[in-house]
Amino acid sequence: KPINNSKELANILLSKTQRKTPTVVHPGYKITRIRSFYMRKVKYFQQEVGEHLDEILKAFPKVEELHPFFSDLINVLYDRDHYKLALGHIRSTKSMTENITRDYLKLLKYSDSLYRCKMLKKASLGRICTTLRKINPSLTYLEEVRKHMTRLPAINPFERTIIVAGYPNVGKSSFVNKLTRANVDVQAYPFTTQSLYIGHFEHQAVRWQLMDSPGLLDHPLEEMNTIEMQSVTAMAHLRACVLFFIDLSEQCGYSLQKQVSLFQSLQPLFKSKPVLLLFNKSDLRRVSDLTPAERLLVDQLGSHPRLEVSSLTD
Repeated sequence: KPINNSKELANILLSKTQRKTPTVVHPGYKITRIRSFYMRKVKYFQQEVGEHLDEILKAFPKVEELHPFFSDLINVLYDRDHYKLALGHIRSTKSMTENITRDYLKLLKYSDSLYRCKMLKKASLGRICTTLRKINPSLTYLEEVRKHMTRLPAINPFERTIIVAGYPNVGKSSFVNKLTRANVDVQAYPFTTQSLYIGHFEHQAVRWQLMDSPGLLDHPLEEMNTIEMQSVTAMAHLRACVLFFIDLSEQCGYSLQKQVSLFQSLQPLFKSKPVLLLFNKSDLRRVSDLTPAERLLVDQLGSHPRLEVSSLTD
């Protein structure tokens, strides 16, 4: 459900209050009935504001209750502190509107004239609208987060998972498209995949979750961008098998030495995870075609199982 900005929200709720509560004070009304008339409007408006803010709070997950993978993913994509601050702002505003309403209801209870009742009602609704206006940046931010969250794939951290990793343009997305119906966009330029994509396939009556991760470059963790950090987060927190892709033909635009160096720098993330090295684009170049120097580089990859594949011909 889309989140309205503060001006739209105030207009919608004021209009609803006007429609759902009595609108005419007749000349013969006693002061007790006039008080009740305006108190009802103030109460109704605050209830609507509270319910609307509650809906927003319930629509977003609490970081503390999430799986570590999702908690870190929120930090990477939306900045965890900003996310918690925005939700806290909404929560405190709800509490403030309740306090404002309580104070004005006390004043209305002892009002001695129609004019005074009307002015107090106007002041209470005005103060609540001013409070709503102050959370406009948080509402705008949460609407952007909501729109982005709807585009995220449904990742099950408890399902059997295979993570496809490696440098950009080494053929990861083509491989995922071959095995699943994920339909990941494939282009000739690097960083085509800018977020995590999920595909599913069955093998021997067992369902597997195949995750296509954005390409990584070999540089320190603190220098990685948001796109790369999604891959690191998945490898750090998900119990999964890792398929590490290496392009021996170097058509991806990165040398074999750089690809080997990236694999070595990611070793801490592979701890206690099965790793399979896939030498992709074998239709262009095979392990048997490597020079002695390149063979030495490949030997630095360790004793992990290896397989030559080609998404074009296999």
